[in-house]
Amino acid sequence: MRTGLHPSAVVEPGARVGPDVVVGPFAFIGAGAEIGAGCVIEAFAVIHGGTCLGPANHVGVGAVLGGQPQDVRYAGEPTRLVLGAGNRIGSHAVLHRGTPGGGGVTSVGDGCVIEDGAHIGHDCQVGDRVRLGAGSALGGHSVVGDGVVIGAMTGVHQFTHVGRLAYIESHAAVTRDVPPFARAGGSPAEILGFHREGLEGWGASAEAIQAVSQAFTWIYASGLRLQEALERIAGEMGRFDEVQELLRFMEERRRGLMR
Repeated sequence: MRTGLHPSAVVEPGARVGPDVVVGPFAFIGAGAEIGAGCVIEAFAVIHGGTCLGPANHVGVGAVLGGQPQDVRYAGEPTRLVLGAGNRIGSHAVLHRGTPGGGGVTSVGDGCVIEDGAHIGHDCQVGDRVRLGAGSALGGHSVVGDGVVIGAMTGVHQFTHVGRLAYIESHAAVTRDVPPFARAGGSPAEILGFHREGLEGWGASAEAIQAVSQAFTWIYASGLRLQEALERIAGEMGRFDEVQELLRFMEERRRGLMR
């Protein structure tokens, strides 16, 4: 059942629109798109084929979801953009499909806020409850963990990994991997400390938060070589899950560690 379909909206044959969906004036939903129950698609939004929206997503005015990836190697192959549930996509935000070389899927989790004019490039993997500020952009193949906050007008270089619960200030230029729980800012961005509020908001214990604080001190403010700092952290505080997560990230970094 389609509800709230404005007469001027275009829903192509082959699109699948769930119940209780509202589609505003002059919006376009292409063949092969899937719109979950309870979604709201505002005026002039474009949902291309290959896009799958879970339930209760809200797509703002003029947003474009699932357009062709901006990759010169892309040659029209069928790829996808997949969003989970309960996301808010701001006006004129742009989210691209994946590419065959990057796995074929750009994904966004649940409960994210993608603010006005923000951009998510091809093959990005965005976790749950991420906030991407107005005018910010994720370059292709970026990975953004759960609970990350990225401020307005910030650019994240392609292939960069931003760890869980990191906080990046507005107007930053992120060119290297940002560890989980970090606070970063500047152009080029650098580590400014750790994101205590993020850990508290996700229910970390006081002991774990203190351990992460000490770990950041040893890595960034002690003068120790990185490997020395990591060995000391593992030996003295490795019992905390959050510390283990930080250590794994340090070992698996993809684009060079922000340090």
